[in-house]
Amino acid sequence: MIRPAAAVILGYLTMAIVVMVAFAATYPILGVDRLFAQGTYEAAGGWIALSFMLGLFSAMAGGWVCARIAPGTPAPQWLAAIVIVLGALLAVPVVMSTDPARGGVRPAGASMSDAMNHARQPTWVALLNPVVGAAGVLLGAGLRRKGA
Repeated sequence: MIRPAAAVILGYLTMAIVVMVAFAATYPILGVDRLFAQGTYEAAGGWIALSFMLGLFSAMAGGWVCARIAPGTPAPQWLAAIVIVLGALLAVPVVMSTDPARGGVRPAGASMSDAMNHARQPTWVALLNPVVGAAGVLLGAGLRRKGA
């Protein structure tokens, strides 16, 4: 019982670390003007696609770690369920947001921190992220089962 629980926790930590490193490295490389649509705080289409790929890769890493620690257990399925639940909870503020201060016109030379504070993502992105994450966990766990 302890091993599957540890696998879920370490799988989730792996996901968090990989996604933080990937996004922290990507932001400065792309710059504010490539992350957002021109003159706005709306996420650019290219950034949305890249963030899904980074999220999928991170979730696959977490699923792989989880399956490696607790092979033959339902730990990866539990991790996928946790990703769905936490992702849905994180999507609620995006779905419910009516804050007029978020989004809007992005002034030239906006700092990265200012841009991140005002960033807006489409609602469908917030709703799809947990599904992509859960699928990534299960894909990563499947790689582990195949001996990768």
